[in-house]
Amino acid sequence: MPDYHIHTLPNGIRIVHKQVQHTKIAHSGFIMDIGSRDELPNETGIAHFWEHMAFKGTEKRKSFHILNRLESVGGELNAYTTKEKICFYSSVLDKHFDKSFELLTDITFRSIFPEREIEKERGVILEEMAMYLDTPEEAIVDEFDAVVYDHHPLGNNILGTKESVSSFEKQDFLNFLDRNLSTDSLIFCSVSNLPFEKVLKLAEKYLGDIPEMKKHRERIPFSHYTPKSITLEKPISQAHCVVGTPAYALSDERRIPFFMLVNILGGPGMNSRLNLAVREKHGLVYTIDANYATYLDTGLLTIYFGTEKKQLKRTTSLVLKELKKLREKPLGSLQLHTAKEQLMGQLAMAEESNMGLMMMIGKSLLDQGRVDSLNEIFSQIKNITATDLLDIANDALREDQLSILNYVPN
Repeated sequence: MPDYHIHTLPNGIRIVHKQVQHTKIAHSGFIMDIGSRDELPNETGIAHFWEHMAFKGTEKRKSFHILNRLESVGGELNAYTTKEKICFYSSVLDKHFDKSFELLTDITFRSIFPEREIEKERGVILEEMAMYLDTPEEAIVDEFDAVVYDHHPLGNNILGTKESVSSFEKQDFLNFLDRNLSTDSLIFCSVSNLPFEKVLKLAEKYLGDIPEMKKHRERIPFSHYTPKSITLEKPISQAHCVVGTPAYALSDERRIPFFMLVNILGGPGMNSRLNLAVREKHGLVYTIDANYATYLDTGLLTIYFGTEKKQLKRTTSLVLKELKKLREKPLGSLQLHTAKEQLMGQLAMAEESNMGLMMMIGKSLLDQGRVDSLNEIFSQIKNITATDLLDIANDALREDQLSILNYVPN
């Protein structure tokens, strides 16, 4: 029996389902290959605004009825927007899966963008932007995108700008969807105890009359990168720093080895090299981590920390020192074995979350046309050598290719 069941409807919409016997909760959602990088220059923030507006009215429901539909039976309805994806998803008791599927279909394909709701939600998003600007540890990571992806759509803030958010009208949303919503570039994914036959029957019921929509959109590739070092004064009490560089794209065969390298450097484990060197040994930070984001044509490594202003230079030097170690000294056999075991354990625990699993299988099918099993991913990890990691470190972690963005107290 395959790990996942996949079926394509006549209109191009793909269904992917994993049956998990020992659960009473059904997780499902639509993941669409649409994100903030698909916005035109005058549309910055409209993908995220659409995410909000999907809950504000459809052809047959007002906002209250959308919000109450699943909440009234103890379920959850939510959404998110990234640079390349928009997702509407829900979690309900399995007996309410039918209700959940119908509602998700309604908000995804039949939103009507009521003008009064646009005005109200505009204020909500402007407040969201103000809250975000008051959180420097979040704001600096987003602003770092603009440093690396300078004058490219990947560098735009997902929330948009005050000017753009203040300008959107109903026709702008309709134009954005008409240009980007494509039935062959969206996935309905689900994880529950329900048999695939039941899921497929509901898919044909609710999605069968959705017309085929095929859009030939071309994303602007990212190609020109210039390293920068920028320091900005802010009304804050602590210095914040992001160090990073463009990295491997989603399709690059070096992606998984690089992901392991980043995990060694600053992953969630308290034994990461950055945490041990900067926090445990010197007590300079409360939080320090490294993250690797992948896109279809590029990727991004970011290392974030916050520290006292007077310790900023010293802490940055310690970060660069750890990167240099990865470039110059190969992992020993025990270190390599431990790194592999740690990463495989983290991935296995992540798959224990059925919600996360649901999103992972949908995104994987959308981006790569397949869903790799955990054993297939483990096999790739087990084949990584110390030489692979050393070569990748020297290619991707060169000091002369790093950008640095600092926020310092004024």
